[in-house]
Amino acid sequence: MTQKLFTRNFTLLILGQVTSLFGNFILKLALSMHVLEETGSAAVFAGILSAATIPTIILSPLGGILADRADRRNIMVALDGLTGLSVLCAALFLTGKNDLAVIGILLVILSVLGAFETPTVQACIPTMLEGDQIMKGNAVVNQAASLSYLTAPMLGGVFYAAFGLKPVMYASVGCFFITALFECFIRLSYERSPRRGGVLSTVREDFRESMRYLSEEESGVAKMLFLTAFSRFFVMGIVVIGLPFLVRAVLGLNAGYYGVAESALAVATILGSIAAGILSEKLKIHKLSAVLASLGVFILPAGIVYILPVSLMIKYAVTVASLCGMQAVISIFSVFAVSLIQQRTPNHLIGKIMAYTSAITLCVQPVGQIVYGFLFDRFSGAVSVILVPTGLIVCAVGASSAGFFRRMEKSAAEKC
Repeated sequence: MTQKLFTRNFTLLILGQVTSLFGNFILKLALSMHVLEETGSAAVFAGILSAATIPTIILSPLGGILADRADRRNIMVALDGLTGLSVLCAALFLTGKNDLAVIGILLVILSVLGAFETPTVQACIPTMLEGDQIMKGNAVVNQAASLSYLTAPMLGGVFYAAFGLKPVMYASVGCFFITALFECFIRLSYERSPRRGGVLSTVREDFRESMRYLSEEESGVAKMLFLTAFSRFFVMGIVVIGLPFLVRAVLGLNAGYYGVAESALAVATILGSIAAGILSEKLKIHKLSAVLASLGVFILPAGIVYILPVSLMIKYAVTVASLCGMQAVISIFSVFAVSLIQQRTPNHLIGKIMAYTSAITLCVQPVGQIVYGFLFDRFSGAVSVILVPTGLIVCAVGASSAGFFRRMEKSAAEKC
């Protein structure tokens, strides 16, 4: 009998994710707008936010260990409750004179809590679902995140303009508490893992076991982590840095055009997640090399169009269409990659492996943004010199990964 997707546990998890992500997005939007108004510099908030990601990167492995050793339901309830309390305390402590300090401390606290929550949520999915439903489940999680990202900025911006910072913070507190309430009704099986020695020795042993698993027992998972990070490097560099640069600096279009492009990217992400859910039973593992290569194929038109003698609007349309294609493809590839990692990892290691996935992605994304920021500044008059080689490199890596994905498919068939 085929397991249904929206089980009681998974439905509660998704409802919690929707409210939590919505609360996060409106909170970050309100904080960024407030800092911009106070300092006149978007770079200040970007710097604070970037610095606040460091605890997530450093503590993610510990979050993975906790996710594998404690009751995951209780971890999620506690973390969302603590998140709500942290935002509530920050709102109460804001006086107008200490705003930057309070916001900076809040972002660090949220970063620390996020290091423990992300691997826990990702580790829950394979315990709630089985087989191809894991891919569909990850696709639904991506859709929930994309929908929250699409609606939260508009509603959060209106709410902030009408009522100011503190009411938005109180609204986000409500979102986090509602999430914790949903999670209270999730029922997951839990068996306490045996401990040898103290906390430090347990942490060391768990870390060694997970590293041994990646390097010796299942090197395919490690390679999948590399390919996921590789794809994110290029996508984050081109989309996050390249899109505003191309629209505003190269094409000289106003912020309205950039806003339309951002909305189109959000829609493309949702469509990519929907496609991943539809393709979960049809797309064979060995075809993921073609999916990765198609990421490069979509980059190429965005570079070629800047060589051709075409109008400004055609360049804009091709750029947006190409980047939307990239966004849809990376959504599909990410859903399948994460799902394959979850399916191939035993339950007692899944939290740690998901933590490594999150930490590696977080490390790679700012590096991609820095590299492409430098490249777009250096070759601002010839952006095709950046985009065309990038597309060719991604195509080549995708094609060369065909053998790896065939071996993964064969291994998966043997284990069934």
